[in-house]
Amino acid sequence: MTFTELEREVEACAQDPALAKSDRGKAAGRAVMAALDKGEIRVATPEPRASADAPSSWRVHAWIKRGILLFFQNEPMADHVAGPLHFRDKVPVKSNLAQAGVRVVPPGVARFGSFLEPGVILMPGYVNVGAWVGAGTMVDTWATVGSCAQVGKGVHLSGGVGIGGVLEPPQAQPVIVEDHAFLGSRSIVVEGVIIEEGAVLGANTVITASTSIIDVTGPTPVITKGRVPRRSVVIPGTWPKAFPAGMYQVPCALIIGRRKESTDQKTSLEEALRENEVAV
Repeated sequence: MTFTELEREVEACAQDPALAKSDRGKAAGRAVMAALDKGEIRVATPEPRASADAPSSWRVHAWIKRGILLFFQNEPMADHVAGPLHFRDKVPVKSNLAQAGVRVVPPGVARFGSFLEPGVILMPGYVNVGAWVGAGTMVDTWATVGSCAQVGKGVHLSGGVGIGGVLEPPQAQPVIVEDHAFLGSRSIVVEGVIIEEGAVLGANTVITASTSIIDVTGPTPVITKGRVPRRSVVIPGTWPKAFPAGMYQVPCALIIGRRKESTDQKTSLEEALRENEVAV
């Protein structure tokens, strides 16, 4: 079955409740999860840029999310044992890690249906179904990559970082962290936010779809939402907002500088952190 044929089968099963719970629905869900696990398909893919300076654009493949949901509808709960640890779930963990060229440090877990490119290091963190993690990325201790999140190459997710999952509704954009981004300890990105290539988030930065992202590098603030521009250096902040009970400070994210465009990503990152005094 080609992926075009699989897409048609998933859509047919997803639209018919009886078909969704049939052997066809079960087979379609399993086929989608197996293809995701091998990296043959992914929930979202980058679109060609209109120009070198244009913002990145991503296409969401909703049918793949529907396939994941078919899998969850049809698979039974099963017991899993890993040494002295016991689990009960519908989804097994990834296997063939040596063949994939990835390192997983106990008790780090990547679920079946996620994909890790060669060179990924998964410390005792977690990668959920539908997620894609690019080559050479570090998922540090207690960092989590939520369902369907797309994480690029050479990314560093520091300890305790939370990348939110976006499985439903199927058409919703997942969280996207592009190549060579650096997310500081305990930072959180949820609700389909895009962290563009090379951006740096300082420790404890929280960005949701409604968080005001304020560029304070110029003479007047520039406020956006849902996207951190390429090579931006961002720290957590607050700004005033009026409520019926009075004026209060609410969280925001402050763009305080730019990471230099450099072929040496490590040097560029170290300079950005030092020059902007960013805690990570």
